Amino acid sequence: MPNYSFRTKVVGAVIVAASAMVAAQQPAPQPPAQPQTQTSVGVIISDSAGAQVRLAVPDLLALSADRETVEAARTIGQVLWDDLHYEREFYMIPRDTYKSIPPAASIGTVPYERWRELGADGVVIGTVQKVATGIKVELRLYNVKAQQSIYGREYTGAAANPRLYAHTMSDELHESQRSMRGVARTKLTFSSDRNREAVLGTVEKREVKEVYVADYDGANPRRITINRALNVFPNWSPDGRSIVYTSYRTGAPDILISNIYAGTMETPSKGSGQNWLPVFSPDGTKIAFTSNRDGNPEIYVMDRDGSDVRRLTNNPEIDSTPTWSPSGTQIAFASGRSGTPQIYVIGVDGAGIRRISQESYADRPTWSPAPYNEIAFSARTGPGFDIKILTIATGETRQITFGEGTNESPAWSPNGRHLAFMSTRAGRSQIFTVDRDGRNLRQITREGNNQTPNWSQ
Repeated sequence: MPNYSFRTKVVGAVIVAASAMVAAQQPAPQPPAQPQTQTSVGVIISDSAGAQVRLAVPDLLALSADRETVEAARTIGQVLWDDLHYEREFYMIPRDTYKSIPPAASIGTVPYERWRELGADGVVIGTVQKVATGIKVELRLYNVKAQQSIYGREYTGAAANPRLYAHTMSDELHESQRSMRGVARTKLTFSSDRNREAVLGTVEKREVKEVYVADYDGANPRRITINRALNVFPNWSPDGRSIVYTSYRTGAPDILISNIYAGTMETPSKGSGQNWLPVFSPDGTKIAFTSNRDGNPEIYVMDRDGSDVRRLTNNPEIDSTPTWSPSGTQIAFASGRSGTPQIYVIGVDGAGIRRISQESYADRPTWSPAPYNEIAFSARTGPGFDIKILTIATGETRQITFGEGTNESPAWSPNGRHLAFMSTRAGRSQIFTVDRDGRNLRQITREGNNQTPNWSQ
């Protein structure tokens, strides 16, 4: 069964029982409550020599001895270190070197000389305290040389997800100290067969693919669909509350939207033809997708509710995998109209189509967020595929993966500093992230096969 994505394959036809249900029809989870905060605003910490600021993040102090508080203190310290390290804005002093330094007696009592001996420019000291509403977390960034607190946050909220306090502090430190947006509170969605369930209604045993959501680092994975079919190519809405995807739950591919916190589902394409690869516009009001409703796979745009369907392309070859420009005025896509698949750009009014890639085979384009004006894509580089980035203004292309397994389906982080992608370098298909310069490769998933990631805003 074709899916009209040149590289990401959905194997086999499926017949799905009419009674299949999606996870959005189950009791709906609530969006994670952001911790309530109080701020103590200070100054920016810097190194006079122009080198990277060296930060230390020891475990937080547990102000009560119960297990939940002690574990939260340990988790927040480790996750905050990891989050800060991920963006590479600071040199993070390894945590195993802290053993010689005694813990602070309180949040306001810091052994500055010992931290200076370790070469720290700044140190984050924090406490966790159990309160009636859950926990209170206080975090302060100290300038070691000046021996003073320069930034502080106090959070109160539930104790169920201590990682969220670390993610929040990391993003706020990056904003206050580096005037940049971090990704610690963002999430990834992807398609996975990790539950090892068989597709309903088929003679031959085939494993389902369901849509999952996880933190940017792979923690807290959660299954979104549960219809025992193929659910693939998930894409976040800009507000992070909905996911649009292709589902084969009725046998033919169609577009569904799971409103993951409202507990509802929408079918905007309304079963007209076969429909694949949906992607929200930057303002969330429209969806671009591939459809064969007029006989040949072409690029279409419709309003989120399925109204005002407009066909953008008209070519005998396959046009597929649309991606919006940050302004919402253009769409890039892959097309076989020049022989092998290449990347093209077209205006949302259907005008001004032009080819922008010069590869032997190029597929799965994804447009970077502003201010970058780049498109990442999968390119054939031998027996497999690698991730390349094309600068639209100059036409220059750089490669960021190099033949370890096959590497496909890139997706930009909302700050444009990282890419998520699928790779077989670890054996099965898994999700990895990498910085835009090809450094800082991290494996995000490990269970089952995981494909087609998309990064929330």
